[in-house]
Formats: sequence, structure tokens, C-alpha cells
Amino acid sequence: MTSLVDYDDSDSEEPFLGKSDIVLERDEERRLRTSFTSNSDLHYDKEQTKRYTAPSCRPGELLSSNWHPQRTSEYTQQPISPPLPALQNSVAGSAKRPQHTPDLSLRPYVSKRQKLTTRAESAELNNASSFNSQATNLHLLSEVSERVRPFLGRKDKRTGLPRYVQHHLQAHQGPVNTVQWCPVPHLSHLLLSASMDKTFKVWDGAASGRCLRTCSVHCGAVRDVCWLPCGRRILSGSFDNMAAVTDVETGQVVAKVENQFKVTCLAFQPLDPSIFLCGGFSSEVKAWDSRSCKVVSVYRAGIQQTLDILFLSEGKEFVTSSDAVSRDSADRTLIAWDFRTTAKVSNQIFHERYTCPSLALYPQEDSFVAQTNGNYIAIFSAQKPYHINKRKRFEGHKVEGYAVQCEMSSDGTTLASGCSTGSMHFYDCQSAHSLLRLHAHQQACVCVSLHPVLPAVVATCDWGGEIKIWN
Repeated sequence: MTSLVDYDDSDSEEPFLGKSDIVLERDEERRLRTSFTSNSDLHYDKEQTKRYTAPSCRPGELLSSNWHPQRTSEYTQQPISPPLPALQNSVAGSAKRPQHTPDLSLRPYVSKRQKLTTRAESAELNNASSFNSQATNLHLLSEVSERVRPFLGRKDKRTGLPRYVQHHLQAHQGPVNTVQWCPVPHLSHLLLSASMDKTFKVWDGAASGRCLRTCSVHCGAVRDVCWLPCGRRILSGSFDNMAAVTDVETGQVVAKVENQFKVTCLAFQPLDPSIFLCGGFSSEVKAWDSRSCKVVSVYRAGIQQTLDILFLSEGKEFVTSSDAVSRDSADRTLIAWDFRTTAKVSNQIFHERYTCPSLALYPQEDSFVAQTNGNYIAIFSAQKPYHINKRKRFEGHKVEGYAVQCEMSSDGTTLASGCSTGSMHFYDCQSAHSLLRLHAHQQACVCVSLHPVLPAVVATCDWGGEIKIWN
């Protein structure tokens, strides 16, 4: 009878393993291999490795034997070799020397004393930096700027025209109503701005463009501001019915008065700067004394709103503009007042049906100009009966309902005006011809201010909160 399994009589001392023993060994090897691949190096089971015993036959002997699994019908898988010793050594070595990866989420321990010391040092650095910044700001608010010093005392002051932007400032969170250079020559590097975001600011406009002082003394939109002649104090009016006098260096409110109307325009008395006028959404214009915070005089007219106030030469008379535009409103558009008696000097000045949102004094001649909503600037005499100059006017810009302001240069040769289209215009005062037109802003340019000392330096602002310094 022929045997189903042939084997040769070898001289090997190790006995041949039967089929069942080989199957058991394969299962054991498969289980160990699964444990090797599923368990990490840090969780390797050493006891399992110790209990494992290598098969009695070597891999070469098993493969070279005469037994072939293809001859049987019960088992058809290929033989699996047992795990190599190199694999066992590598796994055992990795179990003995685990690779620890640092946890980045953990922070090193810092004692409470070190924390307090670090906080104290950072606080000292912040205080030192803030102190240095405040000292620099105080120096710029009270001393002569190096940018302005070379131009002080010059007699040949000729107003130039700007060509490029020196500083572009996103100054306020709301529309900027006005910008104004300080009138004192040695402090003329300071630029004042007022906005609908309830603040007014002082800038180093001529040099660095930094904000030196932010004043939040009002609860409503700041509609108008102006420098006092000393250059140390600022007069401001707001929609919260308040008018305030603020010290520039300290930022403290020196005087504050309350009106019964929203303040839209201000003007101080040239001979006595402690007295100022307030106009707004009312038929009255009030004169206040900043020393006693009391009303000195009241000027009454049949109007609804005062748009602007301008003192004429010597401060004995002043002119107010109103929003009256009816057919029979020629006696209320521009009104000249006697400051001492509160009487109307003349109310037959402007006979056209346009409001005048801005007034400016002509420095060299005895006259003043008025910005009109008719898209032109008219010239009036500063003497009674305040006739209009019908032969000369400044045209080319647009107002279109905005409170666009105009300003004369200190030498009386150039007139500057904003425009509702975002451009700024410069006119020759003698011929009324246009000298230059520059597109300055994307929104309405409501104010153009000429520097009193530096030639060709101009500040502009728009209805979107931007301020630009031109050179």
C-alpha cells in the first residue's frame, strides 16, 4: 500500500513534525504577528515573547521536505515561515528604548514669583514707553517744530500750490467736518480736526503726521472747532448743545457752557478772545464769557438755523449766514450785526436764493467771501452797506448741499475751496481764474486749509473720515 505522504530518511536528529503540529505552529505565528503589528512599541508584551518557542525544524528544512500541501485536499494554503530573529530583536530593542515625543500642548512650569517679576518688568516697560510718548507729544505741543523753524521770520511769504500727498491719515471713524492749522507761527505745525465721531484731534501735520491729542469732551458730534489766538486752547461746539474750551497740553476742559440748541458754528471775539459766539439750530446767536460761563448777549433773528459766523475787522461787527431760501428771504440770508448793541446793521446783503454755508475774511482788502450753494463764491464789501461784487466771482467747483468751506491764504493771493466731487480748487484772488484743480478724495472734500507759514502745504478732509496733508 502506497503512503500518502512521502518523506526521505535523512540523517537529521530532529523528528519530522506532523500536519497538526505545523497548523498549530502557523496559528501561533499568526497570532504573534498580529500582536506585533497591532501593539505599539510602548505597549509591547515581553511575556508573550518569552513564552514563544521557535519550531523544532528550521525554515530551510521545512521548505526542502518532501511533503507538499498541494497533494492534500484538506489544506491548500502556502506554508508561512516563522518570525525572523531580526524582527524579534528589533521589537525587543524598541520596547526597551521607547521613543518619547514631546507634548507641545504642555507649558513649562513657571513659579508665582517669576510670573510677578515678569509682569512688573513688562509694566515698567509699558509705563516707560507711554511716558516717553507723552513727553514727545508735550514737546511737540509746546515747542517749535524743526519743519517750521527755517521758515519763521521770512518776509517773502508766497503761497505755493501742492503737488503730491505727504500724509494720508484715516483720522476719524466718522465724517470730518473741518481741519485748521494753528494760527501762531511757531506752533503752526499743529493741525486741528473735528469729526462726527464725537471727538476732535490735534496732529503733527507738518512733520510726522502723528496724532498728539485726542479730546472726547462731547457726547455728540463735534460740528465746529477753532483755535484761540494764543494757540494753547481750542473752542469746540457739538450737537450735545455744549460749547467747550479745552487746554491743548493737558487735555482738560477749561470752560463748558450749555445752549438750548445744537451748536453748528463758533467764533471768538478778536479783541477779547475770552468771549465767543455760538450759533446753531436756533433763531438766536449767543455770546458767552468763558471766564464766568455766562451769557453776555443774545442776537435774535427770524431764522431756523445759523450756518456760519464771521467777525469783520476790529471785531465791532460780525456777519451770520442762515438757511432761509424762500422767495422773500433776502433780508435773512446774510445779516450784519453790531456786536455791542446786538442790533442789525444790515440785512440787505445777498439777494439770491442760495444759502451760504461758509464765510471767510479777505486778509488784504476790506472785504469777505461767501461760499454759496449756487456752486460759486461771492465777494462782499466789509463796509456798509456790504455790497456784492457783481463783476467777479469764483466758479468751477460744486457744493450740492454739503457744508463746503473756503479759505484765503495769509498773503491774500490764493483762494482755496473744497468740492462735493472730492476735488480741491485754487483760484487767483485778483483775476478769479482757476489756478489748480486736484482730485483729493473719493468722497466730498468739505474743507481745504492753507498753512500760514510753510509754502504749498495744504490739509484737506472729506466726508469719509480721511485727512490728507499735501506738499
